[in-house]
Amino acid sequence: MNRFLLACLLGICSMAAFGQQAFSTIEERMTGKEFMDSGLDKLTEAELAALNNWLRAHSVATLDAAAQPRQDIRGFENVAIGEMDESTIVSRILGTFEGWDGETVFRLENGMVWVQADDNASFHVADMENPVVTIEKGFFRTWRLSVEGYNSSVRVERIQ
Repeated sequence: MNRFLLACLLGICSMAAFGQQAFSTIEERMTGKEFMDSGLDKLTEAELAALNNWLRAHSVATLDAAAQPRQDIRGFENVAIGEMDESTIVSRILGTFEGWDGETVFRLENGMVWVQADDNASFHVADMENPVVTIEKGFFRTWRLSVEGYNSSVRVERIQ
């Protein structure tokens, strides 16, 4: 039993270390055509490296609370709109929110766009304007979105 627990602990630690090191460069993310069409092929190697360093520092997976000025939106000192770390994002849905049903797209005030990943999940509420949402990192690189004031959450994937 102790060996099993040790093996599990080592596995979890190695997954966490791998997740923190995983970063794909802009060249790896784009097709050759996208890279050329965007004009990135005209950058020097130093400029391209600087761009990749900026992307690494500002990506969702590695961003460490590079938030807007802190605002207390829910009475908790450590939660602010726009605050982001490796496991939590807090923002507002832009416009009217009625819930989710299959393929809902969530456009956030911070510029992120997420899409519902649970095709069969549905949740309906009375119309709300610009509700606060929390997106939390789950197991196996999944993310769950919940709306302030409700106990329901849905698995989401970032598309922008």
